Amino acid sequence: MSVAENNVSEALREGAVIPAASRAERFTSYDVAAFEVPGGREENWRFTPMKRLRGLHDGTAAASGEITLETDAAPELKIETVGRDDARLGEAGVPSDRIAAQAYSSFTQATVVTVPKESKASKASTLRVHGPGEGKVAYGHLQVRAEAFAEAVIVLDHVGSGTYADNVEFVIGDSAKITVVSVQDWADDAVHVSEQHLRLGRDATLKHTVVTLGGDLVRVSPTATFADKGGDVEMLGLYFADAGQHQEHRLFVDHAVAHCKSNVMYKGALQGNDAHTVWIGDVLIRAAAEATDTYELNRNLVLTPGARADSVPNLEIETGEIEGAGHASATGRFDDEQLFYLQSRGIGEEAARRLVVRGFFHEILVRIGVPEVRERLEAAIEAELEAVGA
Repeated sequence: MSVAENNVSEALREGAVIPAASRAERFTSYDVAAFEVPGGREENWRFTPMKRLRGLHDGTAAASGEITLETDAAPELKIETVGRDDARLGEAGVPSDRIAAQAYSSFTQATVVTVPKESKASKASTLRVHGPGEGKVAYGHLQVRAEAFAEAVIVLDHVGSGTYADNVEFVIGDSAKITVVSVQDWADDAVHVSEQHLRLGRDATLKHTVVTLGGDLVRVSPTATFADKGGDVEMLGLYFADAGQHQEHRLFVDHAVAHCKSNVMYKGALQGNDAHTVWIGDVLIRAAAEATDTYELNRNLVLTPGARADSVPNLEIETGEIEGAGHASATGRFDDEQLFYLQSRGIGEEAARRLVVRGFFHEILVRIGVPEVRERLEAAIEAELEAVGA
C-alpha cells in the first residue's frame, strides 16, 4: 500500500471527510438508489444539520401534499403543465445529490415556461410557489426555456409552509438574455432543498440571483454549465439569517467550453443565536475551456454574537490559457472605522449601524433588475435590522 493510500485509509477509520480529488469527478444520476444515504460526514453534507432535513435525504419523507403555483406572466410567455415523460425535462442538468434525485423521481407533474424565439417579454413574470402546508411534504420540478434571441425577466417566489424539494432548470438558448430572481421567503417552519441547473447556449447571457430570507432550513445549489462558446453568467446572492435558521448556498460553475465568462457575488448577514449560513463556491476550468474569464466573491457580516458563517471558495484550473480567474471570501463584524467615521459626523450609533448594513448589501440590490423585488428586499432588510436593534 502506498503512503497516500495508507493516509486515506487511516483518515476513513477516523471518520474524516475525504473530498473528491476534483469537481470534474462529481457524480450525477436520476436514480435515487445510485446515491448512498448521506450521514453528514460527506463533503457535500458536512455543514448540513441532517436531522432537520425531515427525511428528505433517506427516503422516509413520503409526499403528503402538493405545492400551489400562482403565475403572473407576461403575455409573450407560454406556460405548460406536463407529465414526467416530457422529453424536454432534464435537459439543463442531472441531479448531483440524493435529495435532488429523490425530487426528480417523485414529482408527478412539471411546469415548463417558454420564452419564444426572438421575443421580448413586455413585463417581469412572477411564478409564486406556495408550500404544501405545515407538516406536509411535496416534490416539484420547474423548467424555464428561453429560445434563441429571447429576452425576459422571471421571478421565482417561494412562500408558505411545509417541506419541499425540487429541481429547477434554466435552458438558455443561443443569444438569449434572461434575468432570474429566485426568492426563498418561507415561513419559519419551512424546509426547502433545491438544485438549480443553469445551461447556457452560444452567446447567451444569464443573470441569476438567489435571495434567501425565511425558512427553518434552506439549501439552494445552483450549477452553471455552458453548451457553446460566448456564454456569460452572473450569479448573485443575498441572504439574511436569524436565530436558529440554517441557510446554505452551494454553487458550481463548470467551464468546459472556451471563451465563456462567469461572475459570482454572494453577500449575507447573520444575527441571533445559532444563526448559520454556509456558502460553497466551486469553479472548475477544464482543459478545453481556453480564454475563460471568471471571478467569485463571498462576504458575510455577523451582526450579533452566537451566529456563524462558513465560506469555502474553490477554484480549479486545468489550463493556463485563460483571460482571468480569482476568488475571495471574508467574514467579519461591523467595521469600527466606518462606525467611527459616521458617528464623528453627528450620526447616532444605531443609525450608523443601519447605514453600514445597507451599504453592505447595496452592491447586490442595485444589480437586481426588478424594482418591485428590490423594494421588497430593502423593506425586508429594514425589518431584520429593527429586530436586532441595529
